[in-house]
Amino acid sequence: MVQLFKNLAAFQQECPTIHKGTQGYGYTYADLPEILNVINPILKKNNLGFTQLILENTIKTIIFETKNGESIESVISIPQNVSLKGMNEFQILGSAITYLRRYALSSALGIVTDKDTDASGEQQKKSPAPKPVQKPKLDVSSASYTNALNAYKKDKEKTKQTILKTYSNGPEIIKSFENG
Repeated sequence: MVQLFKNLAAFQQECPTIHKGTQGYGYTYADLPEILNVINPILKKNNLGFTQLILENTIKTIIFETKNGESIESVISIPQNVSLKGMNEFQILGSAITYLRRYALSSALGIVTDKDTDASGEQQKKSPAPKPVQKPKLDVSSASYTNALNAYKKDKEKTKQTILKTYSNGPEIIKSFENG
């Protein structure tokens, strides 16, 4: 595989960024015909070729050295049960195959075919985390405290959970109930 990798490295050094003005949803990219127009002469010059086979629900991309047959390959799954507005299942499949061929080939050859938008997008401020709701304190001199104590005497577990969830000083209240 030494010759294949040597030729692939030479190809990568010579291949330009392939960025054409095909418009996507908020981005641009090079379509498959444009990629092929650019890479085919450079592949030939570096004794490289490729094929992309559809096998069941996958696309297998094979990059090969034309003189000795060394090869590398990758496989990508074709998503199933996808629906796109205004397209029948055959149109969706064709679109998926073209899309995946473009990205699989670009990845296997190590070339750039679309604008990197990861770092260039406008950053949006995250909404501040919601402030935790402040639990009220239960005043030991209040009627609510007396009601809570009576409820605690009737059903300790249920009342204990309610007090802990409702009042910020719930553990102190429970402790005072238990110490009587």
